Amino acid sequence: MTNPPGSFIWYELMTSDPDGAARFYGAVVGWTIAAHSDPGAPGGVDYRMIVRTNGGNAGGVLALNADMIAGGARPGWLGYLYTPDVDAAVAAITADGGTVHMPAHDLPVGRIAMVADPQGAPFYIMNPIPPEGEPDKVADAFSVTEAQHIRWNELATSEPDTAITFYQRHFGWGQEGAMDMGELGQYRFLQHGGDMIGAVMPLMEGIPAPTWTFYIGVDDIDRARGAVAANGGTITNEPMEIPGGEYAMNAIDPQGAAIGFVGPRKG
Repeated sequence: MTNPPGSFIWYELMTSDPDGAARFYGAVVGWTIAAHSDPGAPGGVDYRMIVRTNGGNAGGVLALNADMIAGGARPGWLGYLYTPDVDAAVAAITADGGTVHMPAHDLPVGRIAMVADPQGAPFYIMNPIPPEGEPDKVADAFSVTEAQHIRWNELATSEPDTAITFYQRHFGWGQEGAMDMGELGQYRFLQHGGDMIGAVMPLMEGIPAPTWTFYIGVDDIDRARGAVAANGGTITNEPMEIPGGEYAMNAIDPQGAAIGFVGPRKG
């Protein structure tokens, strides 16, 4: 893999209804979510690929079964950060106040673990196995500019300073620049690999616990807004202009997963 360590390399939607999610994200984003579990998924797990119109994979969908839901799993999105040594990363994260939700283990696609930062925001770490015949494969689920990719990674947290230091220490991120949100605090930008990848913001009213929110690129923010409303989603923040002239909005998908969208206004 040629992505630099600390990159977002994959995104996963956990959902109670993968077929319903397929209809929603197909209408809003243009993705195709497979109708059946991937043949390489571990036994008994319903895991489906999210495919862009260009044939590339945008991420995966994990169908929550009854046992997962009984154990507390709920619909939501999680990101995967690349590390070349998952076990060492787990040890360092736990020594720094993080927690482990899923111990390091091997899958056919690589070694992974689910962890949380010291404030409790969960994410995966992974050392993937490149596809056969493609040792230099670049994971492109994240793109700064392209529709049908995740374009922005936003952390809402109870301790922004501590969280920024944590991700700088373990994943090599930078933090330069901020936008003043008045009484709501600072919206502090994150950099990695030469790109601005997202931001850290204080935990706000209505967000019960520290969490990552991911913004999917769309071709037209107003078309996407209409598709959200027409396909069972709930708009939580209407489209608002962001630096650079594009627009971002927030929504809840029909199964209850929070998600953001970003793109131009064409109307």
